[in-house]
Amino acid sequence: MNIVLIVILAANALISYKAFNDNSFFRKYEFHIGSIRSGEQYRMFSSAFLHVDLMHLVFNMFTLYMFAPYVIDSVGALYFAYLYFGSLIAGNLLTLFFHKDDYYYRAVGASGAVMGIIYSAILLEPNLYMYGVIPGYIFGFVYLLFSIYGMKAKSDNIGHVAHFGGAIGGFVITLAKYPFLSYEEPKTVIALLVPIVILIIMAKMKKI
Repeated sequence: MNIVLIVILAANALISYKAFNDNSFFRKYEFHIGSIRSGEQYRMFSSAFLHVDLMHLVFNMFTLYMFAPYVIDSVGALYFAYLYFGSLIAGNLLTLFFHKDDYYYRAVGASGAVMGIIYSAILLEPNLYMYGVIPGYIFGFVYLLFSIYGMKAKSDNIGHVAHFGGAIGGFVITLAKYPFLSYEEPKTVIALLVPIVILIIMAKMKKI
C-alpha cells in the first residue's frame, strides 16, 4: 500500500479516535459556520479528519482504500495527495458558500475528499464499474443529481454539499493534469459536467 495513502488513513483513524473520547476536542475542530466566520478557518481542514462514529469512519476509509489505487497508479502519490486535500477544501468551501448564513451548521467527515478521489477514478478509469454493474460515468451523473436533490430537500443529515464540492474538486484537479481526457473520454466528462452546470444555474436562480 502506498505510504501517502497509509498516512491519510492513519491520520483519520487516530484523530477520529481521539475525538470519539474527547467531546471538547471534537467541538474545537469540527466544521462550524459561526466559528469559521469568526476567524477559525483551520476548521475547514481539521473537520475532515473527524467522524461521528466508528461506522462513519470505517465507511469513508474503506471507500478511500478501494478507489485510491486507481488514482495513485495513474497520477502518482504526490498528485493523489493534491487531489485528496484539494477535494477536501473544495467540499468545505462549497459548504461554506451554501450555509454561510446558517451560523449553527456543523459537519465532520472525510466524505468530500473521498468523493473527489472517486470522481477522479471515474475519469481516469473509463471501464470502472461501481458495485460491479454500474458504469462509473452513469453512477457519477446520477449521484450528483441525487446530491442536488438532497441539497434542495434538506431532509437528512448527509453532507450533500460537501460531497458535491469534493466531486467538483476531483473532477477539476484531474482534468487540470490530464486535459486530454476531455476529448478522449467525452462521454464521462460530459456526464460529470452536466450536474455541475445544473447546480450553478440553480444557485444563480436561487432555486437551491
